[in-house]
Amino acid sequence: MVMGMDILWMKEAGLDTETGIGYTGGEEKYVAAVQRFYRNYEKNREKVEEAFNSKDYESLMITVHALKSNAKMIGADTLSGCFESLEAAAGSKDTDVIMSLTPVVMRDYKILIEKLSPVSKLGEVHAADEISAQEAAETVGQLLDALDDFDDDLAKQLATKLSGYPFRMTQADKLKEAIAFIDDFMYEEAAQLIREIGPAIE
Repeated sequence: MVMGMDILWMKEAGLDTETGIGYTGGEEKYVAAVQRFYRNYEKNREKVEEAFNSKDYESLMITVHALKSNAKMIGADTLSGCFESLEAAAGSKDTDVIMSLTPVVMRDYKILIEKLSPVSKLGEVHAADEISAQEAAETVGQLLDALDDFDDDLAKQLATKLSGYPFRMTQADKLKEAIAFIDDFMYEEAAQLIREIGPAIE
């Protein structure tokens, strides 16, 4: 139960909520991720349409790659697979597939968004440990300093704090890997991963 509302309707809308909760790390974080997916629809639709109409297939590939990860994170597995197919077509500049698949994928995307409209009535949901982009960016800098100083306890503390930022799946997985490196005292490897996820904070 989140904000006095259960999430059964999300399952009825076609989401694999159990998988999504597993990916995001908790029910509140999951609902917050679904809200972001819903809110970002117009922005992402415009990006896809602009890239599609201008035949900018590299931009199309980058945008649908992010959409693939975001859809997977909330348990929209079928839509994630469609975005993955479109990403592959854009990557290989297969114009026939791009021209036929893009309208179909975007139609399915819109249908899911319409089914998820109840999230707009929930009010903003934030997990207790969620941090802002500014706080996350500051934490990255502090974490890199702690790793440079071989400060194990502080590095672990800061890495745990950083996990409160709603990263996409790719970056979230890298952060988990970095935390494992810190546990194994592999600070240089951990720092490299933290540097890679830093630019994803926005």
